[in-house]
Amino acid sequence: MSRAIQLVVFLITAAGLGWLLYAFVDIIHRGGPVMIPIVMCSIFSLTLTMERLLFFFSLNHGRNMDRFFEQLRAAVDSRRWPEAKALCETWRGPVARVVLAGLASHEATAKEIDEAMEDAAYQELPAIEQHLRWLSTLAQVATLLGLLGTVTGLVRAFQVIQMKSGGGSPVSPGDLAGGVWEALITTVAGLIVAIPTILVYNYFVGRVSETQFHMEKAATIVAGWRRPGAPH
Repeated sequence: MSRAIQLVVFLITAAGLGWLLYAFVDIIHRGGPVMIPIVMCSIFSLTLTMERLLFFFSLNHGRNMDRFFEQLRAAVDSRRWPEAKALCETWRGPVARVVLAGLASHEATAKEIDEAMEDAAYQELPAIEQHLRWLSTLAQVATLLGLLGTVTGLVRAFQVIQMKSGGGSPVSPGDLAGGVWEALITTVAGLIVAIPTILVYNYFVGRVSETQFHMEKAATIVAGWRRPGAPH
């Protein structure tokens, strides 16, 4: 199944779940139709968060990066290239794949080794940064949807005031309750989705930066032996 089809299926599923919750959950129904896309944003955010957590967990599960760098440095300094390759094949992950690209051309110049590892790093980055823009966008959209719901709720309340006043009837607090409920619920719902989403987004940005740092550190170790002043 292609990505486009998967996205369409996911959108339809999220929209359907949003409609069901809107129809059967009173607190969501009181928030008005704007609650449907807010629920969809929450589903998207939760799904992407779980996917990214599993991804980064798989990168570091049971791994000690300091130990990896110690073993890699020892192998490179001693020119034990098969041992260095075996180490990377055991550890796997983007850092190890970047190192393997450098080890494949370890007899080249330092510049060529750096270029080989830079190319490998660029190929790894899309997978590492995947979905992060979506998380940032969802946080902003959820906030704006909450604001939209606030405005529509207030519009509804003022419509009631206009209708009652035009008919000569007194306006009671109960007449305004529906609009006020809608305004407050959507605001709260939008923030409930946006705040955790922006927090996990910043957490994942930090994990991406950490992985990039590890790739740069590994690249420095591999290419270092070809630079002037390095032991031979």
